[in-house]
Amino acid sequence: MKLSDKVIAAIKKDIASGRLKKGEKIPAEPELMEIYQVGRSTIREAIKTLAISGILKVQQGSGTFVASKIRDESLTQRLRRADFEEVNTVRAVLENEIVRLACTNRTAADIENMQELLLQRKKAIEASQPKKCMDADVGFHISIAKAAGNKVLSDLYENFSLVLQDFFEKREENIGHFSRSQQSHEDLAAAIAKQDQKSAEQLLKSILHHNY
Repeated sequence: MKLSDKVIAAIKKDIASGRLKKGEKIPAEPELMEIYQVGRSTIREAIKTLAISGILKVQQGSGTFVASKIRDESLTQRLRRADFEEVNTVRAVLENEIVRLACTNRTAADIENMQELLLQRKKAIEASQPKKCMDADVGFHISIAKAAGNKVLSDLYENFSLVLQDFFEKREENIGHFSRSQQSHEDLAAAIAKQDQKSAEQLLKSILHHNY
């Protein structure tokens, strides 16, 4: 995530929480630089972006003011302004429950779908195609969510995975990152197929620990 994106997220958070209210003047550049520990150009880029979106209003000679409230924020929007560690914590909570349920409720069709996506992931690794590999990786984890047999949980995870994919795209993972985790993903699918919940949970823990 760019430094300016972090500043944007922090200012939005302050507005959403009511710390900064509509019509109020935000701190001057030097103070913002001190608060966020970034340079002047980063602050200016963040303010420019927020002004273009209508959240802030720059008044020459007077300063920068909050132009609109941030209300009725969707879960997806909230997740998009969260930092990676927060998102990964949510991922762990969701996927632990998903894997547990998948070990009980998976069908032969679910396992076949997982294996097909893992094959796509492997072929993308061999062809050095990170984007295709990421798509197959996300698809694989969604297939586990569907195998859990809980439609609400599956829909929640599918929406969440879009945000997760944005984070990984920003990190620009190289093909080696995916290659190192291919076997653990295959082992996870095998454990779910055998309904070996203990092994599946251990494999998932390893995958999450390495941010695969």
